[in-house]
Amino acid sequence: MKLADLATPSFVADPYPVFEALRAEGPLVPIGTDSMISGHYDIVDKVLHDRRMVHNFENSVRVRYGEEGARQPVLRGFSRMFLLMNPPVHTRLRGLMMKAFNARQIETLRDIAQASAQRLIDRFESGGTADIMSVYAKQFPIEIICRMLNVPVEHAEKLGRAIAHVAKMLDTAPVDAAQLATSNDAYLTLERYFSEVVEARREQTGTDLISMLLTVEENGDTLTHDEIVANVILLYLGGHETTSNMIGNALIALQRHPQQFDALKQDMTKLPNAILECLRYDGSAQASGRTASEDMEIAGIAVPKNTIVYLSLGAANRDPAKFDRPDQLDIDRELTRVITFGGGVHHCLGYRLAMLELETALGVLLTRLPRLTLSGLDNLQWNGRSSLRGVESLTAHW
Repeated sequence: MKLADLATPSFVADPYPVFEALRAEGPLVPIGTDSMISGHYDIVDKVLHDRRMVHNFENSVRVRYGEEGARQPVLRGFSRMFLLMNPPVHTRLRGLMMKAFNARQIETLRDIAQASAQRLIDRFESGGTADIMSVYAKQFPIEIICRMLNVPVEHAEKLGRAIAHVAKMLDTAPVDAAQLATSNDAYLTLERYFSEVVEARREQTGTDLISMLLTVEENGDTLTHDEIVANVILLYLGGHETTSNMIGNALIALQRHPQQFDALKQDMTKLPNAILECLRYDGSAQASGRTASEDMEIAGIAVPKNTIVYLSLGAANRDPAKFDRPDQLDIDRELTRVITFGGGVHHCLGYRLAMLELETALGVLLTRLPRLTLSGLDNLQWNGRSSLRGVESLTAHW
C-alpha cells in the first residue's frame, strides 16, 4: 500500500473497502520511506496514548513535500499550532487554551446555537427542497465560531473558502503544486485578517474567545501574538470544516439506514448516542499521525526512531475485532467514547463544542423538518480529502 492509494477516486467515494484490505494486510503496514500505517483499533488507540509517539510535523512535511516544505507559509503556520506540538510546549499552550475553552464557556453557547439553527431553517424551510450542505450544514458551525470569536458573520463566506484550502494541507496524501500555492495564499489571508482582529482586541477587549486568549495567564505565562493568531486559525478550522462535514455524513448514514432514521425521529432522546454512532460509522475526521521518538516495537513489529505512523481512524472505527457488525449503523450501540476525537494528550480540545453543535444542528433540523429525506445518494460528490471526509452538496426534500 502507498500514500497515493489514499487519494484515488474510488477511495474518496468509499474508503472502507481499502480500510478492510489495510487491516487484513497486518497490524502495521509499510506505506513509504520511514512510514507505516495502521487501521486496527487497538493499535491506533495505543499509539494515541503512547507518550513515546509524538508529533513531528517537520518530518511529516519532509516526507510529503521534501526539504522545501518547511518554508511554505501554510506549513509554517501549522507548526505554530498547539495541536501539532509536544509536551512541554504543548502542555503550556493547551493549558492556556483550555482556560478560554472550558465546559462552562461552551455551555453558554447552547442558546446561541439553538437560535442560529432556527434562523437558518427559517430562511429555506418554505422551499420544500434545498442543498442542505450549502444552506445549513456549512453555515451553522461557521456562525457559531464567528460568534465565539466576535467576528462579523458576513465575513464567514470569505473566511470559510480560505479555511477549506488550508484544511487540504492536513491530508495524508500530498497536494499538487497548484493547490499548495492556493493554500499558502489562503493561510496568509487568514493570518492578516486575524492579526488585525487580535490587535483590535488589545485596544478594546470583550467577552469573546480572542479577548480571553489575550488575558489568560498561568504562573505569569501568556500567549504571544503569533501563538494567538495561529491557534485562532486552528480553532476556526476545527470549528468549521469537521462539524459541517459531520452534519452531512450523519444525515447520509441515517438515510441509508431508514429503520434507524425512523427510530431516531420517533425518540429524539436517542440523538446523543446516535451522533456517537455516526461519528464511528463515517466520521469526518479520518486520519491522524505520530512519529516514534525512539526505537520501539508495536504489535511485535520494530518501529525505528523517526518512523511516521499514520493512524487510520476511519479503519479503526470499522474494526470487527472491536465492534460487532461494524459496517452497520446502530444508534443503540453502546459507546462510551469514539476514537474520532483522538486520545491521550492530544484528545480534541473542541469535542464538547462539536457534540453541542451536532446535537443542536441535527436536533433542530429533524424537529422542524421531520419528513426530511435525501436524494441522489448514489451520485454523491465527495470532497476529495483523505483526512477530512465530507460531501460538497446534499439534496434534501421535506
